[in-house]
Amino acid sequence: MAYEPTAGELVHLNRCVELATEALDAGDEPFGTVLVAGSGEALFEDRNRTADGDQTRHPEFEAARWAAAHLTPEERAAATVFTSGEHCPMCSAAHGWVGLGRIVYVHSSAQLGAWRAELGVEPGPVAAIPVQEVVPGLPVDGPVASLEAAMRDLHTRAVSAG
Repeated sequence: MAYEPTAGELVHLNRCVELATEALDAGDEPFGTVLVAGSGEALFEDRNRTADGDQTRHPEFEAARWAAAHLTPEERAAATVFTSGEHCPMCSAAHGWVGLGRIVYVHSSAQLGAWRAELGVEPGPVAAIPVQEVVPGLPVDGPVASLEAAMRDLHTRAVSAG
């Protein structure tokens, strides 16, 4: 079931789509993430940076590293990670180990897998496991129907460019 974000959440989610676009324009896969404090202030943002061959340079993982270095455990727990796509298992684990709070994503890993299959792309080397199976009890909201088409278009462009 789709999640309806608040107006404030939509600002952060739109920024995630912008970051995903920046990533694609730079030759990376289209993913973007914004880490937001419990107060609503954006603290950190990044985009995918895997074009050099290091497939661990996901923005969700970088947000977890940044949070571990800059936030108290209480601040991390109160934070929300907004992201263009549901975390992969690596990023979910980093999120859980660092103790970050809620996740809000535009599209799920299952949706991305279906889109890529429709485009004839083989599945990646890591299983698409839902965040809540990796980090039980974590509050997670998504997908966000109003932004799904934009992300599907970016992923279609990524396959066409690759």
